[in-house]
Amino acid sequence: MFHEFSPASVRPAGWYRDQLILEAKGLSGNLDKMWPDVSDSAWIGGSHEGWERVPYWLDGFLPLGFLLGDDDLLSRGKRYVDAILARQRPDGWICPCEDRERADYDIWSCFLIGKVLTLYYTFTGEARVKDALYRAMKCLHGMMRAGSIRLFEWGKARWFEAMIPLCFLYEEYGEKWIRDLGKLLEDEGLDWNTLRGEWIIPKQEWSFERHVVNIAMMFKYRAAADVLAGEPVSDTLAEDLWQYLAQYNGTPAATFNGDECLAGIGPSHGFELCSVCELMYSYELLYFITGEGKWADRLEKAAFNALPATISNDMWRHQYDQMTNQLACVAFDPDRSPFTTNGKDAMLFGVEPFYGCCTANMAQGWPKLGLHAFRQEADGIGVALLLPSSLTTEIAGVPVRVEIETEYPFRMSAVIRVTAESPAAFTLRVRIPGHAVSYAVDGVPASGRVLELKRTWTGTEEITLTLRAAPRLVERPNGLSVLEYGPLLFSLPLEVREEELPRKEGQYIPDTALHTDAEWRYGFASDRFEVIEKDGDSVPFSSKAPRLVIRTKLARVAWETKDGFDTVAEDTPVSPRAVGAPEEFELWPYGCAKLRMTEMPKTE
Repeated sequence: MFHEFSPASVRPAGWYRDQLILEAKGLSGNLDKMWPDVSDSAWIGGSHEGWERVPYWLDGFLPLGFLLGDDDLLSRGKRYVDAILARQRPDGWICPCEDRERADYDIWSCFLIGKVLTLYYTFTGEARVKDALYRAMKCLHGMMRAGSIRLFEWGKARWFEAMIPLCFLYEEYGEKWIRDLGKLLEDEGLDWNTLRGEWIIPKQEWSFERHVVNIAMMFKYRAAADVLAGEPVSDTLAEDLWQYLAQYNGTPAATFNGDECLAGIGPSHGFELCSVCELMYSYELLYFITGEGKWADRLEKAAFNALPATISNDMWRHQYDQMTNQLACVAFDPDRSPFTTNGKDAMLFGVEPFYGCCTANMAQGWPKLGLHAFRQEADGIGVALLLPSSLTTEIAGVPVRVEIETEYPFRMSAVIRVTAESPAAFTLRVRIPGHAVSYAVDGVPASGRVLELKRTWTGTEEITLTLRAAPRLVERPNGLSVLEYGPLLFSLPLEVREEELPRKEGQYIPDTALHTDAEWRYGFASDRFEVIEKDGDSVPFSSKAPRLVIRTKLARVAWETKDGFDTVAEDTPVSPRAVGAPEEFELWPYGCAKLRMTEMPKTE
């Protein structure tokens, strides 16, 4: 229904595999060993949280294990699936609460575990998993039809997340009740298209309607619901809502300021890690459902900038909130924070800074990206992302393998290798990123936003794709600009001084604050940009040795910190007028610069 290949057919390679290995060795790969909300969760019979955290974690941990083919990860994931299924009630209820508590249990987690079981089944094909999912959703349908449970709070805001398991079940069974449940959920859920007035001006109060993670999930709601209902699918509403939110809350990384509710347009407003991961998934599904390349372009922006920027090199620590212009990552005074609704620790790097949702949910970001590298086409195979990876499938009974060998986004070329064990006629479509000024195939200039190669494939054939991209200054609100090259944003990196904070009671790893003594008050002083490729190190988005930099000139400008905050820059400088001679700098990819200035003025 979503034009997805079996996730079991995809394997990572190159830098992307290195990134997944870092994740497996880091926080997401070890939460079940050290974090009580996972290791002692009520989902597996323990005494800790029995709602979103285990399903959030499994949604990334399970595909991580399958993509890497890691037996240890797979066995640990299976233990959780087995424990969850063993506790399913005879009537199908699957969430960990007493029967008498069902009416007061927010069933958002039921939608989420439904997504997890759908994903696990597509990897394993285990009939017991599909049966458990069927019974869980059938129970939900019966209780909603009878009025014994209802949507409220998170379930009301995120009703459309149930469309993922329901679409799978309808494709498998085609039973009327499945679509009926989708309609019941939509009728009780928030109508997001009526809420725009809530998104214009940041408010110092919390609400479901302005919650940035709800909004990140929301973009796919109409398309996913229409797929289930069998209605014509369009991304018109999603695009309209995206443009509206970008106008008032957008960032250059194709994300939205929200800490944790919408926070406005400035570069010194935070945005939450959960929202980055959920936006990526929304972009993935929207591209796969509609085939519109803009969603994949936005996916690249979020994945290659915002995601690595807010997680440490070893992936053992993360932030709750990141800022586009980020001068320090410190704890603020409890009574005075630059955020709209988040707490004082939200910018620290740690296991659970401020709140634990991102601790669990960050696991899905990198693995799900790889699951969406290839799109199933009616007449063949689509390369959705130039991500180093491979797909093994069959076309008309013929085993076919497609490999992508590339260092993109750090380099602007890729070799696509197609192997067919016997002659196979199909079309290979390659999405050309929207930033490409032009491109060539095997050295021959080509045109169009989709490269179509329709032929009978036999043996192994190679296609060399070369993109031409140009560094460009892109205007941002309030007289600022941002430097882009390919899908990457570039920032002035600020030298980092780390401070490990005293370990709090129950902390497995202490939080870390980041400070700098570097000058940060600069603007762009040249329109000349020299792209320099480097070797980097073993970390793809390294904060020590980036694989790509851009050399240019910046000049000092008058710029103040926000009133009452020594480490938060005002959204705009006092003036774009240069107050010093131009100086030469190497700008780093945004995802590599943990402390950075990204949105800056053009100097006068």
